[in-house]
Amino acid sequence: MNIQGENKTQNRVRGLLPLWTVIGIFMIGPLLVMAAVSLMESNVYGGVHFKFSLNGYRQILFDTNLFGEIEFNPAYIIIIGRSFILAISATILSLIIGFPAAYFISRQSNKVKNILIFLVTIPFWTNLLIRTFAWIIILGKGGVIESSFNFLGLLGDEDSLNLMYTNSAILIGLVYSYLPLMVLPIYASMEKMDMRLLEAAADLYSSRIGLIRKVILPLSMPGIIGGSILVFVPCLGAFVAPDLLGGGKKLLLGSLIQFQFSYARNWSFGAAVAMFLLSLVILVLFFNAHINKRHREYETHG
Repeated sequence: MNIQGENKTQNRVRGLLPLWTVIGIFMIGPLLVMAAVSLMESNVYGGVHFKFSLNGYRQILFDTNLFGEIEFNPAYIIIIGRSFILAISATILSLIIGFPAAYFISRQSNKVKNILIFLVTIPFWTNLLIRTFAWIIILGKGGVIESSFNFLGLLGDEDSLNLMYTNSAILIGLVYSYLPLMVLPIYASMEKMDMRLLEAAADLYSSRIGLIRKVILPLSMPGIIGGSILVFVPCLGAFVAPDLLGGGKKLLLGSLIQFQFSYARNWSFGAAVAMFLLSLVILVLFFNAHINKRHREYETHG
């Protein structure tokens, strides 16, 4: 029996070997390269010198002035704070919009469900860059919104709402881009919900707010947590919406990393910021795993 068990284990390991090879080459390998670059000295013209240096990480908080003295630089802390605020705001807005949408879809017939889910996934069929450019036409000067206000007489011909190149424009682009990632996980949780629980709560004279708070929210919590992570993580590292809708004036972490590699030629600093962003994502995932573990223990032990 022990020999058979060992053979099954060996066969299982051999079967997973191609998978681990692909993960190692295409996922873990680039991360190790990025971590190594972040610990090297940056070259003035791009690339790095193979010399150990922590200047990339130090530059996140400190800078060197004209006299060669190291002083605190809050510029990148502001970018990190702005990234967090916009990512959290986009996640909250996506939840506010996506939760009732997912609930509405889950209460429809199977035929209508398939149609609505199809409509939710349609934006993914178009390139993100093109979809973001569409918001420039909508929010820009003389765009759809301003033209509508001018037509209704709410805005003068020479006036402008100044919607573009603001944090609000970036937030709109982020919510639009990642809203389906909030709707689909919540819908998956709500579809498994036993509707008899809602009927029983209604028979016990539960109010609508009580029904949502005590029945619907707890049962859909795995989908809410999963959707929030799927929205928060890409929003934290987004650079298409900040570049196009923010006009490069409102840098986020993703925009900062892209700028360091493409224009500033400061590879070690760009890699250090990328590793910092990766560590934040890992912390969020660990927090999610801890929440899911407590949720499973609560379901098991009541």
